Amino acid sequence: MSDNWIVGNLQLAFNTWNGKLAEIWSLLTTTPQDFRGGGVWAAITNINNAMMAVGYGLLVLFFSMGLCQSVASFKDFQRPEFALRHLIRFVAAKVAVGSAMEIMTTIFSICGGIVQSVMSSVGGMASAGVTVPQEMVDAIESVGFLASIPLWLVTLLGSLFITVLSFILIMTVYGRFFRLYFYTALAPLPLASFAGENTNFAGKAFIKSYIGVCMESVVIVLACLVFSAFMSGGNPTLDESLSVVTMSWQYVGETIFNMLVLVGLVKGAERIVREMFGL
Repeated sequence: MSDNWIVGNLQLAFNTWNGKLAEIWSLLTTTPQDFRGGGVWAAITNINNAMMAVGYGLLVLFFSMGLCQSVASFKDFQRPEFALRHLIRFVAAKVAVGSAMEIMTTIFSICGGIVQSVMSSVGGMASAGVTVPQEMVDAIESVGFLASIPLWLVTLLGSLFITVLSFILIMTVYGRFFRLYFYTALAPLPLASFAGENTNFAGKAFIKSYIGVCMESVVIVLACLVFSAFMSGGNPTLDESLSVVTMSWQYVGETIFNMLVLVGLVKGAERIVREMFGL
C-alpha cells in the first residue's frame, strides 16, 4: 500500500471490495452443510426434524380436508379408483414429508452442479479485482499540499461509496444463503400440503421458490463475469491529459459505475430467475 494517505485511502477501499468479491466466490462454492464448519447446518437439521412431527399433523389435516371436499356422496368411498387415488396421494405426501431433508439437498446438488459448470469455465475472479493504476498513483503523489485537498475529498467520497457497495454486495449474497437454510428448516410444513387436492398448490409453489433461490447462484456468477469483463477490458480508462483531480474523479466515478452494475445484477438475481424460469 502506498505511503501517500490519499492513494492509501483509495487502495484500502479497493482492497475491501476485492476481499468481498473473493468472499462471494468462496461462498458460492460452499455447500450449506460445510458453511461455518457445519454448525449452522446441524441446527437446521434439528429444526427440520422437529418440524417433521408438525408436518405429519398437517399431512393428516390436509388429507382429511381434500378427502371431504372431493367426496360428492358416500358412494364415492365404494369406488376402488377413488380410494386408490387418495391413498397414493397420502403415501406420496408422507414420503415427501419424511424425506424433506433429502429432497432439499438433492435439489441444491442439482442446481449446484449447474453453478459449478459455469464457474469451471471462468476459472476465478482474479481479473475482477480493482486496483489503482500506477500512473494515477504517480500523478497523485506529485501534487502539492493545496492541490491535494480536492483530491482528498474525491478519494474520501469515492472510498466511502465503494465500501458501502462492498457491504451491500456481500449482505445480499449472505441473505440468499440464509434463505436456503430457512427453506430447508421449514420444508416439512409446505410439503405436507401435497396430501390434499386443493392444498397441493402450496407445496408446488414452495418447491419452485426453492429452486429459484438455488438458481440465483448462477445469476450471481454470471453477474461477476460481467463485472470481470468490464475490468479486464480496460474499463475504466485513465485519461492522463486531464488534471489530476479530474482524472481521479473520472476514474473513481467509472469504477463506481461498474460496481453499481454488479450490485444491481446481484440484488436483482431473484427477479431475473423468476422471469427466466417462470417461477
